[in-house]
Amino acid sequence: MRSLQHWSRAASCFCALPVTAFIAPTFSQSCSDVASSPSSTRRGLTTMNVKIADVLKDPKWPEEPFFRPTDWQRQDESSDTSFYSSPRFVTHIDDPAIKALTDYYAVTFPPNAEVLDICSSWISHYPEGAKRKRTVGMGMNKAELAKNKQLDEYVVKDLNVDPTLPFCDESFDVVTCVVSVDYLIRPLEVFAEIARVLKPGGTCIMSMSNRCFPTKAVSIWLETGDAGHVFIVGAYFRYGSPLFEPPTAVDISPNPGRSDPMFIVQAAKKKEATSG
Repeated sequence: MRSLQHWSRAASCFCALPVTAFIAPTFSQSCSDVASSPSSTRRGLTTMNVKIADVLKDPKWPEEPFFRPTDWQRQDESSDTSFYSSPRFVTHIDDPAIKALTDYYAVTFPPNAEVLDICSSWISHYPEGAKRKRTVGMGMNKAELAKNKQLDEYVVKDLNVDPTLPFCDESFDVVTCVVSVDYLIRPLEVFAEIARVLKPGGTCIMSMSNRCFPTKAVSIWLETGDAGHVFIVGAYFRYGSPLFEPPTAVDISPNPGRSDPMFIVQAAKKKEATSG
């Protein structure tokens, strides 16, 4: 595996990792446990009572983004580089959820794809044995990325400091992000970059569960529940770049109520779109 740290823009990727059992109990929370903000209720994000798959079927997007500067605030505004400096060789969702995600990738990835995994770690949950032309990981911890056997290359970079992706236009068929989108404090800029590096017709797959590091998740995430999270990520696609097709949501939770939920929000780059 070769590191891409020689890239001029490849400093250190925001890869905020979700919560795990080895963290102190105060971190091991369901994000929905703290979804009770009046401000988000006014925007209809905490009162959604719909199936996950229906959230983005007919969204009534405002003309302008509904986000506020305070939405990106966090309880812990200290350096993310320091927070993620110690490697965590653990999984952040349970085995049934991992299998559901891997199975979804297996039927979604095109053959011989060039794939980018942002906010990556020591494992990407990609199907074993599937042939990919190129697999690149971008994350916060070098030791974790170096251990990821599914990667051909990796970049250590903090997307909260610099949201640009150090890749040429139209480089990838697929971009993935596993249970980490809730830690991005400049998500619209990141999604614009994802659109730029995707090939026309390529797909961005955002997966999420209901676990998080509450101190590092953005406030709008902590103020909303599962359906609200899906709507928020859909809005990232909608307002991040006009190059995306309308986003869709899929509930691939393997055992509702008995294991970790797993939700997908994805969007394809328009086939006629060109970056730049």
